[in-house]
Amino acid sequence: MNELEYKNFYETVGKVNGWDFSQVQVSLGEPAWDFGEEVKKRSNKTDMLLDIGTGGGEGLLTISPSILLAVGIDSSSSMVESGQQNLKKSVQRNVRFIEMSAENLQFPEGFFDIVISRHAPFNSVEVAKVLKSDGIFITQQVSEDDKLNIKNAFGRGQSVGENDGALKEIYIKELKKAGFAHVQAYDDNVKEYYQRTEDILFLLQHTQIIPNFGCEKEDFALLKKFIAANQTAKGICTNSKRFLLIARKL
Repeated sequence: MNELEYKNFYETVGKVNGWDFSQVQVSLGEPAWDFGEEVKKRSNKTDMLLDIGTGGGEGLLTISPSILLAVGIDSSSSMVESGQQNLKKSVQRNVRFIEMSAENLQFPEGFFDIVISRHAPFNSVEVAKVLKSDGIFITQQVSEDDKLNIKNAFGRGQSVGENDGALKEIYIKELKKAGFAHVQAYDDNVKEYYQRTEDILFLLQHTQIIPNFGCEKEDFALLKKFIAANQTAKGICTNSKRFLLIARKL
């Protein structure tokens, strides 16, 4: 999903359905890493951090106590509004949320010590522009084989037909071309268990796993069939496949 698709989807769905994922009942196998912790352990109290595609800022607000200033940007105005509302409810005072495109980062060159992006589009050249020399970029992205059994059940889905790992290799190539060195890559694939039908339904309505879910007349029949085939004692089983990139600017 490119940035325009990202913006249009999250503007529309956010306004219609809201974004409270906290009510979703899901358990996850032991992941290889925690994104927030990976950022924290590479952060200092004097650091300036930029979060590209911050969404509602929930993750950024947990990271912000570890740094001096956190700026979260998103191309979706509804996401920025959610972030500002979440900020008001928190005790953090070193966080700012701004509507801005990842394709045109309007900050001074070399302004940030750390730039992060979690499950959102980014532009390697723009990241390098606003990052200090020896600064760190950390991103977690969704792999092509994420939620594979759901996509197979529907016969369509995000990244269907693409080779698993292709996006990771594209990003690594782009980062190196933009002036990053020591690009480290990590993969993880764990099982997820959704406890109720409404939890899976919420997931499909709030993501692009199955584009335009609900618009095809057979979608709900396919969902019912998928749940029956993947129901376990732990819940409705699918997979969460991610990759992590950690790069340092020359």
